[in-house]
Amino acid sequence: MSHDAKEQLFPAIGTIADRADQLPENEASANSDEDRPMQEIESLCMKCGEQGITRMLLTSIPYFREIIVMSFRCEHCGASNNEIQSAGTIRPEGTLYTARILARSDLNRQIVRSANASIVIPELQLTLPSSARGQLTTVEGLIRDIVSDLSTDQPLRRVQDEESYTKIQSLIDKLIEILGDDEVEDEAKDDQNSASVRAASEKDLPMPAFTVKLDDPSGNSWIEFIGSMSDPKWNMRNYPRTLQQNIELGLVAAPDESASVVQGAAKLSLNDDADEVVGGGTEGADEEIYVFPGTCSSCGHPLDTMMKKVNIPYFKDIIIMSTNCDRCGYRDNEVKSGAAISEHGKRMTLKVEDREDLSRDILKSETAGLSIPEIDLVLTHGTLGGRFTTLEGILEQVYEELSDKIFSGDSASNTPEAMQERVRFEKFLGDLKEIKSAARPFTLVLDDPLANSYIQNLYAPDPDPAMTVESYERTWDQNEELGLNDIKVEGYESDRASIVGDASVNEDGESASEKVAVETTLHRS
Repeated sequence: MSHDAKEQLFPAIGTIADRADQLPENEASANSDEDRPMQEIESLCMKCGEQGITRMLLTSIPYFREIIVMSFRCEHCGASNNEIQSAGTIRPEGTLYTARILARSDLNRQIVRSANASIVIPELQLTLPSSARGQLTTVEGLIRDIVSDLSTDQPLRRVQDEESYTKIQSLIDKLIEILGDDEVEDEAKDDQNSASVRAASEKDLPMPAFTVKLDDPSGNSWIEFIGSMSDPKWNMRNYPRTLQQNIELGLVAAPDESASVVQGAAKLSLNDDADEVVGGGTEGADEEIYVFPGTCSSCGHPLDTMMKKVNIPYFKDIIIMSTNCDRCGYRDNEVKSGAAISEHGKRMTLKVEDREDLSRDILKSETAGLSIPEIDLVLTHGTLGGRFTTLEGILEQVYEELSDKIFSGDSASNTPEAMQERVRFEKFLGDLKEIKSAARPFTLVLDDPLANSYIQNLYAPDPDPAMTVESYERTWDQNEELGLNDIKVEGYESDRASIVGDASVNEDGESASEKVAVETTLHRS
């Protein structure tokens, strides 16, 4: 399908509104179905059995993609329903949207939820699994639907299972506190002839902060951002789908369980015998993946840790370790240096001008510190551990780590001091989002006292004009922090002999060091 044809099939909402306004009233009914901005179909109402109207609209959401909006309403009994379907294909990757709901205005954020998406509110320990249909709503509408669904069988639970009733009612009370509803509004909401309930976003009441996470393996869901994609309270992350997710989406067939697959754990060899490597080189050894059995630190079930040696061109060898738990989903990746300790530290300064620089590979060891002077971002040595990713990936990890800590705990309270601190952090996160999307130039400084970190040189082996690399002598304090001052690699045999001689046992079976300690204690007494 050509681009022009696609634009005609899925026009934007504003375009549809303009087209409808320009149609003369006397010609509106004479237009063909293709010219009408919205399709209407008679449908059977499953509640009363009469005929209702289903309205379908083909449109596109700005910064998202094309969707089909369907709305049903029965004029006889008042039943209504709406859902959406994606008009596009399944995306190559899944998407995870995170929205911080800190003010009542955030309750108006639109949510496009496909049939494959799940929603999590961590503060309430609430998880909504994937449903049978898509949904187009707002955060407030989502919460009202949850309250309505949970409240349906509460009178019956109160009689049959009081414990479940108490737990569910506690959750309902927390959700009602977010909505700011009272008993009068609840009664008015049940009365179909009464006026509509006042929106929760318009109420002047305190609201507890919470987080909405929308996870869609198909990539066809969406949460609205405010202003631009630099919204500090909104974040989107793409991730590769797992095999199970691809099976659930119908993209691949389930594996044949009858077929037995033999998986042998590679044995770690400490011998550097070149004859054991094919061809007498080291390429075969680098391709081998070592598997170590272990226990998941999250759920306690057995798992395997994969380790592989990788050679970075124009740098050195590194060791990548990956741990994935199939039961609870715990994942951990770590990078270690595979070379000797360097005699000097290394400081790399990169001038980032456009999005092309965000695709540079970056190796940040566990001893490296990272800073961006333009936004006063400073990560001390050891923050985030060892990471081997791209520049965009590590900035995304920094954003996720900071946002999780900023919008929780004391900063989530409604005191004036916390509100001012929250405003400052929101501005900082907005600047960080502009940085990680290369909306403005910035400077990245990576300082590693052990010189085990690396930023990809696009002009290798020639110098990179956008990057400056300098070596420096480590200070005594840096060596002390790294534990290098106490390391002795020469002459330690004589020191060991003297220690063994001092620890010789006397005639009474008491060592010389123990005798000195006893005499000192008696003298002090």
